[in-house]
Amino acid sequence: MKRTFVIGDIHGCLDKLGDLFARMAPADADRLVFLGDYIDRGEHVFDVVEYLVELSSRYDCVFLRGNHEDLFLEYLEFGSNERVFFANGGRQTVDSYVSPDRFTSRDQLVRAIPQAHRDFFSRLVWYHEDGRYLYVHAGVRPGVGLDGQSRQDLVWIRDEFIFTPHSLPYKVVFGHTPFARPLVMEDKIGIDTGAVYGGPLTAVVLPEEAFIQSFR
Repeated sequence: MKRTFVIGDIHGCLDKLGDLFARMAPADADRLVFLGDYIDRGEHVFDVVEYLVELSSRYDCVFLRGNHEDLFLEYLEFGSNERVFFANGGRQTVDSYVSPDRFTSRDQLVRAIPQAHRDFFSRLVWYHEDGRYLYVHAGVRPGVGLDGQSRQDLVWIRDEFIFTPHSLPYKVVFGHTPFARPLVMEDKIGIDTGAVYGGPLTAVVLPEEAFIQSFR
């Protein structure tokens, strides 16, 4: 039976990602869905993106856009959100591409990003659904149809989604808001367990809704 492995917020935690993948041991036919926030805060952003690019050449992968990728791409294109980007851990991402003692400008960072990484970031999607589950970084606005969801909510919403039932015909699998353990509710599953803050990196296996974690 084809399974779907859904992986929560990585934030540059390469060791936990590698260990989690080994524990998952997906078959060639399985699908891997990553919920976003691959970058910022952790020390190994470049290597995490390299790992994911390589993984996509061997497996059926879906990569969602998280709020941190959204901030990063806005910074790369416009530079107007520099304060917010750096306040949310962007310094670690910049340092992963340009040595801290050599960084002088945003243009320098843009030139330092390999084409394969540019392509990776350009292909990130806002959400994915398979008929039974909806995969999204942060959540959805209750009472709003899927086509009417704002991109801001898809990558930033928290309490309004978590504490209110939604009416969409899917169980929503999301990251973004860290929990001490996976959140399992009738209409949603949250799998950000704070890997970059010392918690485990979590994956949920569907349709079994079984959890795999790396504490490495």
